[in-house]
Amino acid sequence: MRHGDKINNLGRTASHRKAMLSNMATSLIMHKSINTTVAKAKALRKYVEPLITKSKSDSQHSRRTVFSYLQDKSAVKELFSSVAEKIADRPGGYTRILKIGNRAGDNAEMAMIELIDFNEFYTPKDKKSDAKGKRSRRGAKKSTTDKTENVEAKAEAPADVVAAPVEEVKAEEVVDAVEVEEPKAEAPEADTTENTDETK
Repeated sequence: MRHGDKINNLGRTASHRKAMLSNMATSLIMHKSINTTVAKAKALRKYVEPLITKSKSDSQHSRRTVFSYLQDKSAVKELFSSVAEKIADRPGGYTRILKIGNRAGDNAEMAMIELIDFNEFYTPKDKKSDAKGKRSRRGAKKSTTDKTENVEAKAEAPADVVAAPVEEVKAEEVVDAVEVEEPKAEAPEADTTENTDETK
């Protein structure tokens, strides 16, 4: 009878189960996701999440505690360096279990267990971009005015860039025109003075 027995023994002795979960936790930390049965994945989640929480405080004591469970120096180093940085802001729930169908040989339910922060498809990159996507009645007017200001600013920037060379060309044309017109204007004046001298 199993009255009050809340642990899933997974059909193994205590020592076998402990070694198996330790190896699976090491693999999960090193590879960030592994495929296993649903029952093992649920047991592994309970085993590995407290260890990940321990990695948030990088002290000698917490490293030794985690090493007593994992028995692998490289996995402890990986957990306290790259994994701890990614999960620093997350208050729990570091793993995700996704069912992937049944195994061909014995029809066992299979699942993929992964570290949430290392999956780029499910994890949003920027929280700010999600906040901009939300709309409400109160914020609708403000957002439209912001958008129009942004559009006007974008429209002005290229116009300045395009207008600058055109203005330079016009200035050069004006200078050329003035240089050409000045001799013509002087010539008739000289002619009129000559005519007046001749008439005298």
